[in-house]
Amino acid sequence: MSDTIDLGAYGDGFRTDPHPYYARLRESGPVHRVLLPAPEAYETWLVVGYEEAHTALNDPRLSKDGTAIGVRSLDEQLIGKNLLLTDPPQHTRLRALVSRTFTARRVEQLRPRIQQITGELLDAMLPLGRADLVESFAYPLPLTVICELLGVPDLDRTEFHKLTREAIAPSSAESALAAMQELSTYFTDLIEDKRSAGPSGDLLGDLIRTRTEDGDRLSADELRGMAFVLLLAGHETTVNLISGAVHTLLSHPDQLALLRADMSLIDGAVEETLRYEGPVESATFRYAAEPLEIGGTRIDRGEAVMIGITAAHRSASRYPEPDRFDIRRDNRGHLAFGHGIHFCLGAPLARLEARTAIRALLERAPDLRPDGPPGDWLPGMLIRGVRSLPVSW
Repeated sequence: MSDTIDLGAYGDGFRTDPHPYYARLRESGPVHRVLLPAPEAYETWLVVGYEEAHTALNDPRLSKDGTAIGVRSLDEQLIGKNLLLTDPPQHTRLRALVSRTFTARRVEQLRPRIQQITGELLDAMLPLGRADLVESFAYPLPLTVICELLGVPDLDRTEFHKLTREAIAPSSAESALAAMQELSTYFTDLIEDKRSAGPSGDLLGDLIRTRTEDGDRLSADELRGMAFVLLLAGHETTVNLISGAVHTLLSHPDQLALLRADMSLIDGAVEETLRYEGPVESATFRYAAEPLEIGGTRIDRGEAVMIGITAAHRSASRYPEPDRFDIRRDNRGHLAFGHGIHFCLGAPLARLEARTAIRALLERAPDLRPDGPPGDWLPGMLIRGVRSLPVSW
């Protein structure tokens, strides 16, 4: 076994700007044994090369279901099984059940409502002259959309944001446990209320009632797990995609000017943000179900593997001049939404929200500019984003 690299020893610089550290790791190989920074402080193999990450994301020997090797994650223990914690055939079954209700047509039908929410948020924000873009815009837009889609009551949404933020970017192990416990209780009660109330027309209500031709349906634990992963994936990542895109554009005035001059480049701006500074820094853990090699490194059965999405996206072998932000770049093949059978179901919704939000913001605030330094970067290695983004216009 190779020497373990303590990523926490890199200090705050690794959290603020991990790209130089990932570059040095890639120079010495595509796979490394690392100790994650606190609060995780967990040993794992970290994949930092693009080709190796692309292959590993779809390698059936890397199991998402830790119970296969005796590991049960906190969210599985307290919430329930979901798409991020299962392998075929269980994953195939769960994805098929969710896909019956979370369809491309349903996402497209959200377009007018997304535009309406975007407009209302800008109506409230723009007269102020300055704001924290995360708090006033990037956070409430996707949270409102996913809560309406799932059928989460209005009064719960502010508390939801605090709980989900602690669940995916915890300030401590204790806060993560407390957040998971509260979310578990909340979803149990919400599902029971919806089951008793009858058809509601929202996604969670439809998931409760959906059945396959042979009568298969989601169990109570599966419903709770599915609600949890849809909520987290449906808003936390999109919050940081929107704020990350604005932050990156403001940091690259030439690219911002290019987009302002030609709004048909909005798709390229969103996709390049996903590659250059995407909201998912690393994929959730996988476990070696059998011995295997990744990039010439032997991984023993039962060992944890983390696939570095942010690290892979700066591989020069895939993207020439990878540290250059270029909204006209051919960035096909980026891994921001995963790859293979675990490709994100919510990718069309995230793209729709980001394109709508960024375009409307730039059109209605033509002199948008930074209003001070951004807030701290979120802790942990799952989600990448800033806590606040002060802007003025």
